[in-house]
Amino acid sequence: WTIVVHQPTRTRPVPAPPRIRLESPTGQHSRAFLAAVSASRRMHASWVSPPDTRQAYSTWLERIEDGSHIGHLIFDAEDELAGVINLGEVIRGGYQSAYLGYYLFAGHEGRGLMREGLRRVLSRAFGQHGLNRIEARIPPQNLPSRRLLARLGFRREGFAPRSRKIGGRWRDHEFWALLAGEWKPGRMPGRGSGGGPRRDDPSRGARTRRHRSRRLRQ
Repeated sequence: WTIVVHQPTRTRPVPAPPRIRLESPTGQHSRAFLAAVSASRRMHASWVSPPDTRQAYSTWLERIEDGSHIGHLIFDAEDELAGVINLGEVIRGGYQSAYLGYYLFAGHEGRGLMREGLRRVLSRAFGQHGLNRIEARIPPQNLPSRRLLARLGFRREGFAPRSRKIGGRWRDHEFWALLAGEWKPGRMPGRGSGGGPRRDDPSRGARTRRHRSRRLRQ
Protein backbone atom coordinates (compact mmCIF):
# COMPACT_ATOMS: atom_id res chain seq x y z
CA TRP A 1 0.00 0.00 0.00
CA THR A 2 1.13 3.50 -0.76
CA ILE A 3 0.08 6.24 1.63
CA VAL A 4 -0.12 9.66 0.08
CA VAL A 5 -0.14 12.56 2.47
CA HIS A 6 -1.54 15.73 1.03
CA GLN A 7 0.03 18.82 2.50
CA PRO A 8 -2.36 21.75 2.78
CA THR A 9 -1.44 24.49 0.38
CA ARG A 10 -0.57 27.76 1.99
CA THR A 11 -1.82 30.82 0.25
CA ARG A 12 -0.17 34.13 0.87
CA PRO A 13 -2.53 36.71 2.34
CA VAL A 14 -3.57 39.35 -0.14
CA PRO A 15 -2.54 42.76 1.17
CA ALA A 16 -5.41 45.09 1.82
CA PRO A 17 -5.67 48.01 -0.57
CA PRO A 18 -4.31 51.26 0.83
CA ARG A 19 -6.90 53.26 2.74
CA ILE A 20 -5.23 56.58 2.00
CA ARG A 21 -2.86 58.25 -0.40
CA LEU A 22 -0.66 61.27 0.19
CA GLU A 23 -0.24 64.13 -2.26
CA SER A 24 1.83 67.29 -2.16
CA PRO A 25 -0.39 70.39 -2.13
CA THR A 26 -0.63 72.34 -5.39
CA GLY A 27 -2.70 75.20 -6.72
CA GLN A 28 -5.13 72.67 -8.19
CA HIS A 29 -6.11 71.59 -4.68
CA SER A 30 -6.99 75.11 -3.58
CA ARG A 31 -10.76 75.00 -4.10
CA ALA A 32 -11.27 71.60 -2.42
CA PHE A 33 -8.93 72.56 0.42
CA LEU A 34 -10.65 75.86 1.23
CA ALA A 35 -14.08 74.22 1.02
CA ALA A 36 -12.98 71.54 3.50
CA VAL A 37 -11.53 74.17 5.85
CA SER A 38 -14.79 76.13 5.74
CA ALA A 39 -16.86 73.01 6.48
CA SER A 40 -14.55 72.13 9.40
CA ARG A 41 -14.38 75.58 11.00
CA ARG A 42 -16.29 74.60 14.14
CA MET A 43 -14.27 71.39 14.60
CA HIS A 44 -10.94 73.22 14.20
CA ALA A 45 -11.80 76.30 16.28
CA SER A 46 -9.97 75.34 19.47
CA TRP A 47 -7.10 73.35 17.97
CA VAL A 48 -5.68 74.62 14.68
CA SER A 49 -5.70 77.61 12.33
CA PRO A 50 -5.35 76.21 8.80
CA PRO A 51 -5.07 78.48 5.74
CA ASP A 52 -8.61 79.74 5.10
CA THR A 53 -8.15 82.18 2.21
CA ARG A 54 -6.61 81.92 -1.25
CA GLN A 55 -3.77 84.19 -0.14
CA ALA A 56 -3.05 82.11 2.97
CA TYR A 57 -3.11 78.92 0.89
CA SER A 58 -0.72 80.48 -1.66
CA THR A 59 1.64 81.50 1.16
CA TRP A 60 1.67 77.90 2.38
CA LEU A 61 2.54 76.70 -1.13
CA GLU A 62 5.39 79.20 -1.29
CA ARG A 63 6.83 77.85 1.95
CA ILE A 64 6.60 74.32 0.57
CA GLU A 65 8.40 75.40 -2.59
CA ASP A 66 11.24 77.10 -0.69
CA GLY A 67 11.76 74.00 1.47
CA SER A 68 10.81 75.50 4.82
CA HIS A 69 7.66 73.34 4.91
CA ILE A 70 6.91 69.81 3.69
CA GLY A 71 3.18 69.50 3.10
CA HIS A 72 0.98 66.44 2.62
CA LEU A 73 -2.70 66.14 1.76
CA ILE A 74 -4.50 62.97 2.87
CA PHE A 75 -7.04 61.49 0.45
CA ASP A 76 -9.22 58.54 1.46
CA ALA A 77 -10.17 55.51 -0.64
CA GLU A 78 -13.14 57.46 -2.08
CA ASP A 79 -10.74 60.17 -3.30
CA GLU A 80 -12.04 62.72 -0.81
CA LEU A 81 -9.71 65.21 0.84
CA ALA A 82 -9.60 63.94 4.41
CA GLY A 83 -6.83 65.87 6.16
CA VAL A 84 -3.43 67.53 6.23
CA ILE A 85 -0.02 66.69 7.67
CA ASN A 86 2.56 69.43 7.61
CA LEU A 87 6.22 69.50 8.57
CA GLY A 88 6.90 73.17 9.19
CA GLU A 89 9.85 75.35 10.12
CA VAL A 90 12.28 72.82 8.66
CA ILE A 91 15.80 73.60 9.86
CA ARG A 92 18.74 71.98 8.09
CA GLY A 93 22.45 72.12 8.90
CA GLY A 94 23.30 70.89 12.38
CA TYR A 95 19.66 70.56 13.45
CA GLN A 96 17.71 68.61 10.78
CA SER A 97 14.46 69.26 12.63
CA ALA A 98 10.87 70.24 11.92
CA TYR A 99 7.57 70.92 13.66
CA LEU A 100 4.70 68.53 13.03
CA GLY A 101 1.18 69.80 12.45
CA TYR A 102 -1.84 67.76 11.42
CA TYR A 103 -5.64 67.90 11.27
CA LEU A 104 -8.55 66.04 9.75
CA PHE A 105 -11.51 67.59 7.99
CA ALA A 106 -15.07 67.18 9.20
CA GLY A 107 -16.61 63.81 8.38
CA HIS A 108 -13.32 61.90 8.40
CA GLU A 109 -12.75 61.55 12.14
CA GLY A 110 -12.51 58.21 13.91
CA ARG A 111 -11.49 56.17 10.85
CA GLY A 112 -7.79 55.79 11.58
CA LEU A 113 -6.80 57.84 8.53
CA MET A 114 -4.58 60.26 10.44
CA ARG A 115 -2.82 57.40 12.22
CA GLU A 116 -1.96 55.79 8.88
CA GLY A 117 -0.98 59.10 7.34
CA LEU A 118 1.35 60.01 10.19
CA ARG A 119 3.11 56.67 10.04
CA ARG A 120 3.89 57.23 6.36
CA VAL A 121 4.93 60.85 6.81
CA LEU A 122 7.21 60.07 9.75
CA SER A 123 8.89 57.28 7.78
CA ARG A 124 9.49 59.71 4.91
CA ALA A 125 10.67 62.44 7.27
CA PHE A 126 13.33 60.29 8.92
CA GLY A 127 14.23 58.46 5.71
CA GLN A 128 13.76 60.39 2.48
CA HIS A 129 14.05 63.86 4.06
CA GLY A 130 16.86 62.99 6.46
CA LEU A 131 15.38 64.68 9.53
CA ASN A 132 16.69 63.83 12.98
CA ARG A 133 14.09 65.42 15.27
CA ILE A 134 10.38 66.16 14.91
CA GLU A 135 8.53 68.25 17.46
CA ALA A 136 4.81 68.74 18.00
CA ARG A 137 2.89 71.28 20.07
CA ILE A 138 -0.40 69.98 21.40
CA PRO A 139 -3.03 71.67 23.62
CA PRO A 140 -3.25 69.53 26.78
CA GLN A 141 -7.03 69.26 26.37
CA ASN A 142 -6.61 67.53 23.00
CA LEU A 143 -6.57 64.02 24.44
CA PRO A 144 -6.93 62.13 21.11
CA SER A 145 -3.83 63.85 19.72
CA ARG A 146 -1.87 63.22 22.89
CA ARG A 147 -2.74 59.51 22.77
CA LEU A 148 -1.88 59.35 19.09
CA LEU A 149 1.54 60.92 19.58
CA ALA A 150 2.30 58.64 22.54
CA ARG A 151 1.43 55.55 20.50
CA LEU A 152 3.70 56.76 17.70
CA GLY A 153 6.59 56.97 20.16
CA PHE A 154 6.67 60.70 20.88
CA ARG A 155 7.57 61.74 24.42
CA ARG A 156 6.33 64.78 26.31
CA GLU A 157 9.19 67.22 26.91
CA GLY A 158 7.58 70.30 28.39
CA PHE A 159 4.69 72.70 28.87
CA ALA A 160 4.25 76.31 27.73
CA PRO A 161 1.31 78.31 29.09
CA ARG A 162 -0.51 80.68 26.74
CA SER A 163 2.06 80.08 24.01
CA ARG A 164 -0.05 80.28 20.86
CA LYS A 165 -3.14 82.19 19.80
CA ILE A 166 -5.83 79.99 18.21
CA GLY A 167 -9.37 81.14 17.58
CA GLY A 168 -8.62 84.53 19.14
CA ARG A 169 -7.42 83.07 22.46
CA TRP A 170 -3.97 82.38 23.86
CA ARG A 171 -3.80 78.65 24.58
CA ASP A 172 -1.49 76.39 26.56
CA HIS A 173 0.57 73.81 24.70
CA GLU A 174 2.61 70.72 25.52
CA PHE A 175 5.86 70.01 23.70
CA TRP A 176 6.30 66.48 22.32
CA ALA A 177 9.27 65.16 20.33
CA LEU A 178 10.53 62.10 18.46
CA LEU A 179 14.06 61.34 17.24
CA ALA A 180 15.01 59.37 14.15
CA GLY A 181 16.65 56.67 16.26
CA GLU A 182 13.46 56.24 18.27
CA TRP A 183 11.10 55.83 15.32
CA LYS A 184 9.68 52.34 14.85
CA PRO A 185 7.54 52.13 11.70
CA GLY A 186 5.72 49.02 12.94
CA ARG A 187 4.76 50.52 16.30
CA MET A 188 1.07 50.92 15.37
CA PRO A 189 0.00 48.13 12.97
CA GLY A 190 -3.70 48.86 13.41
CA ARG A 191 -6.57 50.04 15.53
CA GLY A 192 -6.50 48.44 18.94
CA SER A 193 -2.79 47.62 18.69
CA GLY A 194 -0.13 49.44 20.61
CA GLY A 195 -2.65 50.93 22.99
CA GLY A 196 -1.63 48.86 25.99
CA PRO A 197 0.65 50.02 28.76
CA ARG A 198 4.18 50.95 27.80
CA ARG A 199 7.15 49.32 29.49
CA ASP A 200 7.88 52.60 31.23
CA ASP A 201 4.28 53.00 32.41
CA PRO A 202 4.43 53.12 36.25
CA SER A 203 0.95 51.62 36.55
CA ARG A 204 2.02 48.57 34.56
CA GLY A 205 3.86 46.96 37.46
CA ALA A 206 0.93 47.46 39.83
CA ARG A 207 -1.47 45.83 37.38
CA THR A 208 0.93 42.91 36.93
CA ARG A 209 1.24 42.41 40.70
CA ARG A 210 -2.55 42.47 41.16
CA HIS A 211 -2.94 39.91 38.39
CA ARG A 212 -0.37 37.59 40.02
CA SER A 213 -2.04 37.86 43.44
CA ARG A 214 -5.41 36.91 41.94
CA ARG A 215 -3.81 33.84 40.33
CA LEU A 216 -2.31 32.77 43.67
CA ARG A 217 -5.67 33.04 45.44
CA GLN A 218 -7.40 30.85 42.85
